[in-house]
Amino acid sequence: MATVEEILLPDIGDFSNVEVIEILVAPGDRIEAEQSVLTLESEKATIEIPSPKSGVVKDVATKVGDKISQGALLMTLEVSETAEASEATTPTAEPTVATPEVQPHRPSAAAPATRPAPKAAGKSADSGETVSVVLPDVGDFSDVPVVEILIAPGDRIEVNQSLLTLETDKATMEIPSPQAGVVEEVVVKLGDTLNPGDLILTLRAEPGAETSPPAAREADTASRPSPRPTPSQTATSIPDTAAERSTVSVRAHGEAERRQAPVLPRPEDMTAIAKGRKPHASPGVRRFARQLGVDLARVKGSGPKGRVVKDDVQNFVKQALTQGAGAASATALPFQLTSAPEIDFARFGEVELTELPRIKKISGRHLHRSWITVPHVTQFDEADITELEAFRKGQQEAAAKEGVKLTFLPFLLKAVASALQRMPILKASLSGDGEHLIHKRFTHIGVAVDTPKGLLVPVVRDVDRKSLYALARELADLSAKARDGKLLPGDMQGGCFSISSLGGIGGTAFTPIVNAPEVAILGVSRSAIKPVWDGEAFAPRLLLPLSLSYDHRVVDGADGARFTVLLGQLLGDIRRLLL
Repeated sequence: MATVEEILLPDIGDFSNVEVIEILVAPGDRIEAEQSVLTLESEKATIEIPSPKSGVVKDVATKVGDKISQGALLMTLEVSETAEASEATTPTAEPTVATPEVQPHRPSAAAPATRPAPKAAGKSADSGETVSVVLPDVGDFSDVPVVEILIAPGDRIEVNQSLLTLETDKATMEIPSPQAGVVEEVVVKLGDTLNPGDLILTLRAEPGAETSPPAAREADTASRPSPRPTPSQTATSIPDTAAERSTVSVRAHGEAERRQAPVLPRPEDMTAIAKGRKPHASPGVRRFARQLGVDLARVKGSGPKGRVVKDDVQNFVKQALTQGAGAASATALPFQLTSAPEIDFARFGEVELTELPRIKKISGRHLHRSWITVPHVTQFDEADITELEAFRKGQQEAAAKEGVKLTFLPFLLKAVASALQRMPILKASLSGDGEHLIHKRFTHIGVAVDTPKGLLVPVVRDVDRKSLYALARELADLSAKARDGKLLPGDMQGGCFSISSLGGIGGTAFTPIVNAPEVAILGVSRSAIKPVWDGEAFAPRLLLPLSLSYDHRVVDGADGARFTVLLGQLLGDIRRLLL
């Protein structure tokens, strides 16, 4: 038999009217004892409230944005008698302080006897005295890993300034300094696991520096009884013993505020203090972001008060992979890429330093971003252009009368445009959120041009609507403008596919880099006469090497192969362009 019980907000210490920032369950959900049901946030702490019982959620009585205090109704829970009996012998969970900004400095029974005695409140430390700062009591935790170190030797720190960050499965804790002074030595490093009493750092106290009085604070805390639910509150709640344990860390914030006025930092200290400020996110989100190498400071939170949630991190990475970080350099991407080592080549011989051309600076940054954010695949193939080349040479005289030089490139442009019309996925683009495809009803093709100042890619518009002669004239004009440095920004925008031809130079194959946000680029190398078996004998044929690089998020391998096969067929028999 099942009963419906009310779940109330338990004793959470010296907090009232605390805002609800996350609801973690919904009506109909089956939840277990100790499972978090909602998250509260005060100015000092983020607190996850667990369920004291297993059961099925009947109704949630709060919503995001509500401000609640001890005894407030959270939800109603349908609890079976068998589950209630099994939980009677199981200790009830306590609220977890997820991301406290300041943790109390309380002496631990496990601390070694060599720990320095705490100073009395308001008493100044002796000038030049070396103080050993150890990990205080952090509650029922042991072997807690260090995930951030917020100070360095030589830093001047103040009382309560965060020194390092520890993280368990349930909470992220910033450990404050009990003493102002200058850091002499940091004895812990990232990844170390700590227990109460472990040495963190040594500190040289400064004249007049104040210490945090843990003994006085503990005595004051012990003398102040924590609030209890009234006898009229008969609904299910967390036992007093669990509530008392959960209030130790959060109550210390109010005590710390009362013991002395805040210390105003000097301007030169602001950099060190800023290291301790972190984006607003839960421990799980911070861990997820670290695994992906994402700097949370660059992620815009969509939760209440700008809180960063897991979806924000995922969307940030998707956007970065889709279109790069949109910054001026590859180092601005969200990934923790190591820079190349600086080497003094003058040690090995004579060197000369010259400025990298401006065009190469700009294109280099774009190519680098495209290379590391687009998953490249390159499909290699060959096209038999024996008949096409014979036809082209036969039309040279007629083309000269029209005032144009008929090269192979106009034929290639027409064939590519026809192939794109039949397989439009190759000229699509990903949307900014990486969830949609942008299909283009136009066929503008970029053609890479080698200039003395670097590579430029002017765009030939509406290739599918222009004749071979018109394309030949436009290519000649764009190439001349590119080499003379007279291309306008609009001449290099709007492309949906690119061609890079090295046939006039040489080579057999290469891997061109996709010109994002396009999803494919065709590389063409020098054609060569090769023997091809025609079913009866080998015949000499003129073969053109093709190298198609594409964005594998949009173009599958099968589509990439189909495109090069189709292009080979169109180039092999130009009559197909009329079909």
